[in-house]
Amino acid sequence: MATRPSPRPDVAAIPRYVPGRRPTPRPGVTTYKLSSNENPFPPLPGVVEAVAEATVRSASYPDPTCPDLYEALEHRHPGRDLLAATGSVALIFHALLAYCRPGDEVVFAWRSFEAYPIAVAAAGATAVRVPLTADGRHDLDAMLAAVTDRTRVVMICTPNNPTGTTVSHSELTAFLRELRDDVLVLLDEAYVEFVRDDDAVDAAAVLEEFEQVVVLRTFSKAYGLAGFRVGYAVGATEVLDPVRAVALPFGVTEVAQAAAVAALAAEDVARVRIDALVSERERVLAGVRAEGWELPVSQGNFVWFPGAGTVEALAAAAEDLGIVVRAYPPDGVRVSIGVPEANDRIIGLARTVRQVVDH
Repeated sequence: MATRPSPRPDVAAIPRYVPGRRPTPRPGVTTYKLSSNENPFPPLPGVVEAVAEATVRSASYPDPTCPDLYEALEHRHPGRDLLAATGSVALIFHALLAYCRPGDEVVFAWRSFEAYPIAVAAAGATAVRVPLTADGRHDLDAMLAAVTDRTRVVMICTPNNPTGTTVSHSELTAFLRELRDDVLVLLDEAYVEFVRDDDAVDAAAVLEEFEQVVVLRTFSKAYGLAGFRVGYAVGATEVLDPVRAVALPFGVTEVAQAAAVAALAAEDVARVRIDALVSERERVLAGVRAEGWELPVSQGNFVWFPGAGTVEALAAAAEDLGIVVRAYPPDGVRVSIGVPEANDRIIGLARTVRQVVDH
């Protein structure tokens, strides 16, 4: 019998990432993909032109130092080291690879971003999942209690994907002051632009006080560049250098860098669009709660329908209404905020399923 190369024994146990499904085309019905937290607006002004101009340099490797992008970001993070990669998810993988050995532990809340357990397993480390509170928030006291002498990394997602809840600045700083200094903290702020919480995390202040923290950001959500795959980390050079050492060379393409720089130049337009999505998020939350649902306060560009027993009903009813949502059996369903017509259907979805459940 022929033999073949054998992977690491633990690879078979690594969960596969499941992307948000696209809607099935339906005659006479406009369908909406609300399963991936994508930005529903067209590219920001200047992005298409910058990308077109950058394509003429496609025969050359991109500059791995991302000079224009880092210069454009410097005013946001003065004096901090920056490291760009193919989305913030790539930086999670790189950081765990740089800081974890087999047997090391990585603590994170659950349910949270689906890529976390995948990245932990890919690094050969052990995932320590700490259940969310009843209202879908990080239980930082329980996470602190889960830290052992084997813990190398803690990951905190705020706003949390998929529940939309946040960790407050006061909660986070109290947690960090109790945590060992040698534990790397990845503060995943992929949805930070949508936060309207009065006690939201002040990343600059956190980085000033806690050198062990690395802040992760992305252009995929608020800036509508999910297809270009650009994210970046902010932190101390000494902490980021090991991550840089294992990062994929030339990961951020020339066109992706150009798109991100152009998006930052159109920040005024981006803010208007972000505010519009926040306004729609609040309208959807009010409308769904009026139908009898208890939804957590969301600070992302999505809402969370919690509760076992309604996941399948919500997903099926959404399909009937021409929208595709993201089901996380048995915990709940995440629905992205889209254009107003799509959001009207979210409220209709809540009404339809509540009528079925109540009867």
